[in-house]
Amino acid sequence: MKFESAFFELAAGTSAQLPPSDMPEVVFAGHSNVGKSSLINKILNRKSLARVSSQPGKTATINFYNLDGARLVDLPGYGFAKVSAAEKKRWAELIEGYFQQERDLRLVVMLIDSRHPASKDDQMMLDYLIDGEFPMKIVLTKIDKLKPTERKKRLAAIPDELDVDLAYMLPFSAVTGEGTQELRNIITECVEDNGEDDQ
Repeated sequence: MKFESAFFELAAGTSAQLPPSDMPEVVFAGHSNVGKSSLINKILNRKSLARVSSQPGKTATINFYNLDGARLVDLPGYGFAKVSAAEKKRWAELIEGYFQQERDLRLVVMLIDSRHPASKDDQMMLDYLIDGEFPMKIVLTKIDKLKPTERKKRLAAIPDELDVDLAYMLPFSAVTGEGTQELRNIITECVEDNGEDDQ
């Protein structure tokens, strides 16, 4: 896949605005400020295709990026406290509306900040994906911010915190590039293998 050929296609603010599912889709989900835009830019080798917000919770749409016969789908970051209850409800409707549609969904990339225990919102999202039997890979972001001893501790603790096997997790850094090629390979495999591989 030619990751560098990706371009922004559209943004949907309601489930009615979602485009038809006419190609494979890889979805990115995670807490506000987890580093989702930075990760997308890194795997696409682009500096600012996905807008990196200085204000957590600012991305309020589902953003679609066209990538060489597939789509990358950037969900709004969840769990930002300063967003109004009405806005949170709209986000929930939008995200749920996406997952409830019949879409050619090959993989959900679930981002979790490697430095901290998963939040209640992370666990709710993870449970939703597991219950829905969506093909999933957990990416542990900002791994470069951990010192070697801290990294070892966190990688040992996270599987117990999430009750998910470490094999489903990929350490990632948008700064050093760790995990970038591995994630590209996973995405390529899932798109080309018709979503049969859930890792």
